[in-house]
Amino acid sequence: MKLSALFDNAPELEIENLMVDSRQAMPNAIFFCIRGMLHDGHRFVNAAIKNGAVCVVHSEEIKRNSANVVYIKVRDVVAALNQVAACFYGYPSKKMVVYGVTGTNGKSSVACMIRNLINPIYPCGYIGTISIEYGDVKLPPMLTTPDIVPLQETMRDMVDSGMKACALEISSIGLEQHRTDAVDVDIAIFTNLTHDHLDYHGTMENYFEAKKKLFDSLKPQGTAIVNIDDPCGQRITADCRARVVTYGVLQQADYQARDIQLNADCTSFTLSVYGQDYAVETNLVAMFNIYNLMAVIAALHEGGVEMETILPSLRTIPQIEGRMERIEEGQPFNIIVDFAHTPDGLEQIFKFASSITPKEKRIIAVFGSAGKRDTKKRPIFGQLADKYCDLIILTEDDPRDEDPLQIAEEIASGIVKTNRILIESRYDAIRQAIEVANVGDTILILGKGDENFIYREFGREPWMSDPAAVRDILRRYYFEPEEEEDHETAE
Repeated sequence: MKLSALFDNAPELEIENLMVDSRQAMPNAIFFCIRGMLHDGHRFVNAAIKNGAVCVVHSEEIKRNSANVVYIKVRDVVAALNQVAACFYGYPSKKMVVYGVTGTNGKSSVACMIRNLINPIYPCGYIGTISIEYGDVKLPPMLTTPDIVPLQETMRDMVDSGMKACALEISSIGLEQHRTDAVDVDIAIFTNLTHDHLDYHGTMENYFEAKKKLFDSLKPQGTAIVNIDDPCGQRITADCRARVVTYGVLQQADYQARDIQLNADCTSFTLSVYGQDYAVETNLVAMFNIYNLMAVIAALHEGGVEMETILPSLRTIPQIEGRMERIEEGQPFNIIVDFAHTPDGLEQIFKFASSITPKEKRIIAVFGSAGKRDTKKRPIFGQLADKYCDLIILTEDDPRDEDPLQIAEEIASGIVKTNRILIESRYDAIRQAIEVANVGDTILILGKGDENFIYREFGREPWMSDPAAVRDILRRYYFEPEEEEDHETAE
């Protein structure tokens, strides 16, 4: 693409790449001098030029040392990058129906369900915490919401692969860092707002304001789908120019569930949509999943899918990996793996476990807390586990450069009455839970879902994932321990 197509009055210079990291070799690139939390791109212009930059976009005065480089000064480099990236990749979000999902909990579940349910109707991609998926392509995740350039590039690839829609998780940090400013969102969904990311945002009000950016920027012809039962539900759309549609259980809503029957393996309820009642049956369980499901129903219906098409597909919604994933390998006790990593997320899982576990049986929880992330929630985790659980096994969860045992001790400061064990190895902690479980108990393995890595001081280290660890442990140590141990010795 010519530089003149990206900037007014620019020369006819061929551009092949967009560069934000001066260390990456990229021929014929535009280098954007992004000022981040730790580094300022203005300091690395010379390195960028050595690595192929033929144009530099900057907001501060810099030395123009190369006569062969085009320098373009702008007021806001990030804003320029958003617009250039969208143009460079052909404005892909304008060529799909984009469902943007934000909230503390439920983003992955809602986005994945939208993709799974709408995909048989017209091709839909997914970008989020679990993965990047479109057509037959499945890639590992980048960030919950990828950075500006890879996000636009991925959406372009989706369009090229025939996708007509995209379900996109939009995090508060992604909004604060303007990663989605040039994404044309058609339907924005708000799930809830509870304690999380305060290490980044500082206060709950700042966290709320970050989420609100999605709805403040929504185009007038768009639709906002909002959980009206959440205290922030009405506030978050106060300045929204788009049409606002509500869902809930407790408050009067456009999409309202009532007569809810929660079971261990299925749920039924009556859903009122603008005053018309529909009977809903689903294989989803737990109240928080009913909220997630209502968000999905509202989004699909407001996007033009008939209720008569939506309802039959709700009976057998595909299992979302690592989200309320029940591991069934023939063991005589419940094992549930979930990504829950916030106080509200943990409490919702604990409540569900209490509802399916006989009073004479135990709830055993295995979890930790991420290093370098919102340390204030650690004792709260301990308090919640202390309230609902009968045995707590504390372990590692993305410790980064913190000591996992120190993190566990901070969680343990909130535990008063419940027996607890500290086992640093996540695999060994899961094994311990399985080995001590009795018939009818419930084991909860929380915090990482299906992630196949653990963040350590040096970066990502491969991890088999919690569901894989559970199945491996059941096979090796629970069902046939003697044969498996002999087999290993022979090897």
